[in-house]
Amino acid sequence: MKGRAWKYGDDINTDLIFPGRYLHIFEREEMAKHAMEDLDPKFREKVQEGDFIVAGKNFGCGSSREQAATCLRAVGIGAIIAKSYARIFYRNAINQGILPLTTSETDMIGDGDELEIEVEMGEIRDLTRGKTIRFEPLPSFIMEIIKDGGLIPHTKKRLRER
Repeated sequence: MKGRAWKYGDDINTDLIFPGRYLHIFEREEMAKHAMEDLDPKFREKVQEGDFIVAGKNFGCGSSREQAATCLRAVGIGAIIAKSYARIFYRNAINQGILPLTTSETDMIGDGDELEIEVEMGEIRDLTRGKTIRFEPLPSFIMEIIKDGGLIPHTKKRLRER
């Protein structure tokens, strides 16, 4: 998968990802309009389908609201690459079908860099800087959920197979 990196720092909380004043919105397309709005007002204009968020430590901290992951999926984020995650956000990302990758080397990636992720090989290639970054591949059962588009589509698929 290929896309552009949108880079942010440490402790990006769920209010910065999806502001609390919009919690009354449930339509994904409407939620997407407010993704990262308080952190990066131009994010919605810049991001394209399949792009990546790159962050430091503790991405998704704060509340347990699943709208933070939902709005990122709705805006087209294909993966999040961070040093670490708040645990509930990590699971919410998987549930929404977003690939949450963990590496200590996010400082090597620049804002706007063109990246290519080889999930099976555990590699992120920064095509802009000519560097390769390793990450620990996710377990196969999590990759199944991601490939199916999230937990709900995955569960429906499994029920149909019975």
